[in-house]
Amino acid sequence: MEHRDQPLIACRALCKDYVMGEEVLHALNEVTVDIETGDYVAIMGPSGSGKSTLMNLIGALDTPTKGSLYVDNQDLTRLESDTLAMFRNKTVGFVFQQFNLLARTTALENTKLPLLYSHNHSGADLEEQARRCLERVGLADRMQHEPTQLSGGQQQRVAIARALVNNPEVILADEPTGALDSHSSIEILELFQELNDSGITVIMVTHDPEVAAFSRRNLMFRDGCLIDDIRAGDRNRTVS
Repeated sequence: MEHRDQPLIACRALCKDYVMGEEVLHALNEVTVDIETGDYVAIMGPSGSGKSTLMNLIGALDTPTKGSLYVDNQDLTRLESDTLAMFRNKTVGFVFQQFNLLARTTALENTKLPLLYSHNHSGADLEEQARRCLERVGLADRMQHEPTQLSGGQQQRVAIARALVNNPEVILADEPTGALDSHSSIEILELFQELNDSGITVIMVTHDPEVAAFSRRNLMFRDGCLIDDIRAGDRNRTVS
């Protein structure tokens, strides 16, 4: 992996406000934090603490009110909308609680979707890259299955394959096990560990301490503020 002088993600005095009538909601308040390449971070906190807001800003799904945000040496606060769209497609991969797969569309076709927007691949390349990603998440025998033919855990694996298909620097996962049973949850979290061990940066929003225990580092939020930064190392990363 290439050497970089700056962290992969650098937040400086990051603020996000939402105007609600005559009131202003401070969703993020002066958050300063670095996330290095290869880190595995769980962002934790109760509802309304700012954890999903931070993920949306890192993924360029929203823009900060104040402060600076660099991801992969790009100042997201200064990029035009077209450049932000390119950033979202190439630098980050998204995994959501509800999978967000297209119905009546095979696992292979769902996985290929982000590649269709990059315009840098032939049809054969698209197919091969999507196949490799599905194989990587253990779905070599489910490529032609539609979402209704897959279990919840398998659907989330398709979503992870789709997030991987453009070789992103970072995976952003918002409550990725929230719709799964405990057995499927552990399988998905072990898959995230494997991806992280291969060098991919993983940032996961969760309210569940057992899910967060799989990560290397926990960022704790309350009322829009970062209140704790706990580095777990590799100890007890697997929950039985």
